[in-house]
Amino acid sequence: MKKRVYALALLIVSALLMLAAPAPAPAQIQEVRIGDGKGDWGYPNPYRHYPRGPGYIRMSWVFDTLVWKDQKGYMPALADSWSYDSGKLAFTFHLNPKAKWHDLKPLTADDVAFTIDYFKKHPYSWISVDDVSRAEALGPHKVIIYLSKPYAPFISDIGGTMPVLPKHIWQSVDNPEAYDDPKAFLGSGPYRFMDFNKAQGTYLYEAFGDYYQGRPKADRLIYVRTGQPLISLSNRQVDLANIQPDMAEPLKQKGLVVLKDERGWNKKLMINHKKAPYSDRRFRHALAFAINQQEIIDKSHRGFAMPASYGLLSPDHDMYNPNTPSYAFSPEKARELLETMGYQKGADGYYGKGGQALKIELLSSNITVAGQSVADRDGEVIKKQLEQVGIKVDLVNLEQATTDSKVKTWNFDLAVAGPEGVSCDASIPNQM
Repeated sequence: MKKRVYALALLIVSALLMLAAPAPAPAQIQEVRIGDGKGDWGYPNPYRHYPRGPGYIRMSWVFDTLVWKDQKGYMPALADSWSYDSGKLAFTFHLNPKAKWHDLKPLTADDVAFTIDYFKKHPYSWISVDDVSRAEALGPHKVIIYLSKPYAPFISDIGGTMPVLPKHIWQSVDNPEAYDDPKAFLGSGPYRFMDFNKAQGTYLYEAFGDYYQGRPKADRLIYVRTGQPLISLSNRQVDLANIQPDMAEPLKQKGLVVLKDERGWNKKLMINHKKAPYSDRRFRHALAFAINQQEIIDKSHRGFAMPASYGLLSPDHDMYNPNTPSYAFSPEKARELLETMGYQKGADGYYGKGGQALKIELLSSNITVAGQSVADRDGEVIKKQLEQVGIKVDLVNLEQATTDSKVKTWNFDLAVAGPEGVSCDASIPNQM
């Protein structure tokens, strides 16, 4: 399990993600062109895609999972059915006998058992098999996965997230991160991976005609990098693109269909609690009182958001704790806490022992929401708010990947981050 960086609060639960598209197409579609602001999300296999949602999605077209999920709950994917034996701590999966790899070899229970073993030896960032003791194939289409202890989110985290690997290809691969043979992209999903142009940020997938759930309705999927989704949609250069909420009505008037997603994306302020003064709870509370969530929503998100809780889960999550503490905006309380820590108020802010100014570094970057790059002003607003209570702020704008790397290695003071997954099982945001 990844170590968790202390989060002051889920600053903002975003407005519903919006996806615009032309009017419904006929039953069989020649191609679907998807606009994307970033373009490069890595190569679409488990070890080479970028470790964020869009990278996983590009991989998931190629590599299928045991189960999947829609708005009604879990549904069959590679597994037709499954059951759990609480006495044995064992999940039994019955595989779809029609499932094949893209080289037309049959997908079997041996492949599933092999995948578990392989991820134990070569961890995959999106799942943890630490609580899985072993997997056993019983015939070609039945596999039992035994747990070492109860693991409540198993179906979502492993059954519905773990990409199953073809044993006949990966059993001889000792360094999966460096494996770039064309066979590294041979899966059992609805689409074959055909091409990725890293410089242009384009991806090409072709439908797998022998897919066990039937041929996909679109013959090709094409990802196109575009920094202007509105123009690309209006000119019909792309069929789908993520848009900002305030674009929805104008696009509807042009005849495009706008799809709303659930509130599953948030902003949070990451705090390096391993070093002073951030390791002092009073300082973290002072930050909470100094930050005005509503001002961030109004100025940075144009009103298309709602305040979040000061925990990891949003207030509308099924597992949200109603007793989660809250911190109403109060610059006075923030200053009071700073002064209890020994900081002295000067003409231009607070000073610590030895007359050293209280100054922090805040990392910020343009964020990516479901593949679309979005200008981020949260850092600017937070800087202003903290400086109004007497905390000097050095705002540093970095590429998102650089910010992620600094947070991962604890090389930061504060960082504005935008993880997804807050509407999923509580274990997902807990690992971010």
